[in-house]
Amino acid sequence: MPDVNEDYALFLDFDGTLVDIVERPDAVAVDAALPDVLTRLQRRLGGALAIISGRPVDFLDGRLVPHVFDMAGLHGLEHRIAGRLSMCDPDEHPALRELVGRLGKIVADKEGILIEDKGCSVAIHWRLAPHEKDFALATAHAAVEALGPDYRVQHGKAVAEILPSAAGKGKVIERFLHESPYKGRRPIFVGDDLTDENGFKTVNAHGGLSVRIGAGDTIAKVRLGTPADLRHCLSTWAFEGILPFKGDDC
Repeated sequence: MPDVNEDYALFLDFDGTLVDIVERPDAVAVDAALPDVLTRLQRRLGGALAIISGRPVDFLDGRLVPHVFDMAGLHGLEHRIAGRLSMCDPDEHPALRELVGRLGKIVADKEGILIEDKGCSVAIHWRLAPHEKDFALATAHAAVEALGPDYRVQHGKAVAEILPSAAGKGKVIERFLHESPYKGRRPIFVGDDLTDENGFKTVNAHGGLSVRIGAGDTIAKVRLGTPADLRHCLSTWAFEGILPFKGDDC
């Protein structure tokens, strides 16, 4: 068992960060060694490790079974902190639920556009149909205009997600930082996408360390190349006790 490090709180995005981006959201694959690495690192950090994702908590749990981690799903609409789980109820979003049914019909003749129903949010993917980007974006923004100010569009890599305005990775990281075992620690957040930029902003404001995976404009302080590079860094920290991200590598 490694020594406990109580200086840091580690927050990790999932898609494009811990795992590689895939063409279909249901085809994501988790490296076989990753759950054990995260568990060892979680212990080293005295429990202060959480996954911060746009995926639902149930989806993440299913990919990391039998390990259980603190996490925020659906950009913070769901979260588990120190084992206490708070879930989002889709029935509290009837207008959004009605919209999901309409979206399927709207994109029915657009081959390659995928609708991902997450219960309390819905994502429109065009990775398989890059020529339909403008159509997908227009559809998402028209839907939010119809839903009203309680909802917004979250842009990502070949995806536009319609979700409650209260959701945001920065907001939920802030919440974690006010609760044990995260309170009083220097936060580190690793992400790869536009959805992670407000998380970087929160972490930077707390004097923490923000890490961007891959290319693209960012306010993150450090950049790593690929999810594989990150997994190597995390393994180094977990097994050797060396803090990664001191430069643009481990």
